[in-house]
Amino acid sequence: MNQEYFVETGEAGIRIDKYLSDRNQEISRSYLQKLLKDEMVLVGEKPVKSNYKVCAGDRIQLTVPDAVEPEIEPEEMDLDILYEDMDIILINKPKGMVVHPAAGHYSGTLVNALMAHCRDDLSGINGVMRPGIVHRIDMDTTGVLIVCKNDNAHNVIARQLKDHSITRKYYAIVHGVLKEEEGTVNAPIGRHPIDRKKMSVNEKNGREAITHFRVLERFKQFTYVECQLETGRTHQIRVHMASIGHPLLGDFVYGPQKSPYKLTGQTLHAGVLGITHPATGEYMEFHAPLPDYFEDLLRKLRAT
Repeated sequence: MNQEYFVETGEAGIRIDKYLSDRNQEISRSYLQKLLKDEMVLVGEKPVKSNYKVCAGDRIQLTVPDAVEPEIEPEEMDLDILYEDMDIILINKPKGMVVHPAAGHYSGTLVNALMAHCRDDLSGINGVMRPGIVHRIDMDTTGVLIVCKNDNAHNVIARQLKDHSITRKYYAIVHGVLKEEEGTVNAPIGRHPIDRKKMSVNEKNGREAITHFRVLERFKQFTYVECQLETGRTHQIRVHMASIGHPLLGDFVYGPQKSPYKLTGQTLHAGVLGITHPATGEYMEFHAPLPDYFEDLLRKLRAT
């Protein structure tokens, strides 16, 4: 992939790795530095180093090599299947499982397990790295996830996601005691302006994001809540709850770095998923019970 940029007067003096990082949110700054080292970035037909400061009128040529997709192997794993038919399969995803292969995670993912379970019966719209995957949840988020077994089902479910007609209810424990019984966070979410691995409320470059929350139970220092998604942005609940001063317990990315409990990631569970079946047109709702660690934590909070 070849890209070309022309530096404007007001942009002069910026390091070239930062200049390119600001214009390529999907490419990390460290990877851009590698491309600069490999002479894949030219200014005036000549390679430059990462510390080169751009000048007004510079013509920058960036070459990003095509990604080489590794072969993904089927792996036999125990899956908690909530429902399955010829078109869809609903999985209760455990904590610590990555949904689809990506850098650093080419085995042990839900896709590896699905390839063994479903064989060739998975939609191909999202490519060989994400067969059947129409939406995802974070590695440390548990709960119900729908997978499509053919392209027609994939297209129908994708439209429902786009139209916000799917019911998605999550259960979370947040820091602090929420005063209101329910509320809505309506704040656009985009890539964090400094830390590209994070998301943030971003009024300038964010996409519409709406989360409805309802208090289920209050404790001395925490609140158990139900969050219903109207949209589905990356890390939406985690970012939205943190933005109103109530980050998720165990979320060491958007919340406190320490927890009074031994936790692996955020306390967030996708408990309810409701869809209109892609073949029958029937509305169906699927429920995933709270995982054991979540139930144990609630018992501890009730006892304090």
